[in-house]
Amino acid sequence: TWLALVSLLSGLLASSQAKVFSRCELAKELNRLGLNGFRGYELADWVCLAYFTSGFNTAAVDHEADGSTNNGLFQINSRKWCRNLAPDSSNLCRMYCSDLLIPDLKNTIVCVMKIVSGPKGLGYWEAWRHHCQGKDLRDWVDGCEL
Repeated sequence: TWLALVSLLSGLLASSQAKVFSRCELAKELNRLGLNGFRGYELADWVCLAYFTSGFNTAAVDHEADGSTNNGLFQINSRKWCRNLAPDSSNLCRMYCSDLLIPDLKNTIVCVMKIVSGPKGLGYWEAWRHHCQGKDLRDWVDGCEL
């Protein structure tokens, strides 16, 4: 019961801090945080990915059948990358999943850089493979005055 209450309260706290970025607002923030050109991916790749994973919503959480959650702007999974209430998380990003649900994207970017540095790169995300990879993505940053 106690764990359920803590989980509910942390979800409410995260949603009270939610931010849904506009396309250009997010492009500017990701550029400022160093994602443009990181591991060979353009800013448009990151903006496209964020749209198709979370709709630019920092507080997005998706629950998987195995009990894990996908968290934040880039829907980072708790099974491997962050820690939620489940004790069996690998927590390779060394942070709580709730750290990925706030408007300050610093923790999210640290984790995303770790994920993309792996062998799959952005291919780790099915959403990027299906919606962004190999496509003309210029419209994602067009007119953003970067």
